[in-house]
Amino acid sequence: MKLDTKTIAQLAEHLETCQLEARDTPKITDQHPDMDWDDAYAIQREILRRKLGRGRRVIGLKAGLTSHAKMKQMGVTSPVFGFMTDDYVVPDCGEVKVAELIHPKVEPEIAFVLKHPLRGPGCHVGAVLAATEYLLPGVEVIDSRYRDFKFDLKSVIADNTSASRFVVGGVPTAAAGIDLTTLGVVMEKNGEPVAMGVGAAVLGNPASAVAMLANHLASHGEEIPAGAVVLSGGITEAVAVAAGDTVTLRVHGMGATTLRFV
Repeated sequence: MKLDTKTIAQLAEHLETCQLEARDTPKITDQHPDMDWDDAYAIQREILRRKLGRGRRVIGLKAGLTSHAKMKQMGVTSPVFGFMTDDYVVPDCGEVKVAELIHPKVEPEIAFVLKHPLRGPGCHVGAVLAATEYLLPGVEVIDSRYRDFKFDLKSVIADNTSASRFVVGGVPTAAAGIDLTTLGVVMEKNGEPVAMGVGAAVLGNPASAVAMLANHLASHGEEIPAGAVVLSGGITEAVAVAAGDTVTLRVHGMGATTLRFV
């Protein structure tokens, strides 16, 4: 690690304050160009500690940067990971207040709900599917705190991978018998399709992202707990939204989930 404990705490406070006050900031590596991956995750964990200290609960985890092409572009070999607390949850068909966000975008995802804990190292797709109670369509609202949505990878890890809100809905569906690689999704904005894709866009199989998350947590002596909701990563590009927009994700054989921006 390159940053001391005081600097990590200061950066965590700064980024979380930007989130809570819905104001942007230049990426933190502008002032700390030597920070490393451990520093970035340490800042993220300090943000989580601050939230837990105010009574928030972790209800889920998320993977980001789950496209092989994007990983190659960024010069990394695995996705990035973040957490989701209870204040990020939007009920199915619920509302998101745009005034509480900076520049929101939406991504279509497959959500895994676990019946058993998942622990690495060595976690693999088969273990993920065996531990999954059911799957759901999910839409993540990402909202980077960085000005003009411009950041590098270390900055976005520190910023909890741009997490802000998410919704799940549709029909809880057992993983058995579903080919996640060919699973088709369509995301609509105001009734018009704006993004389409298949599960294979996420590391060849969305369950691979969950396995990588379990292996990442194992390096910190942690696991994905039973009951957790895990967002496995965007299947398509992110789509910008504004007040007045309604977004619906339809997943073949799994129904749909919707949220509105007001």
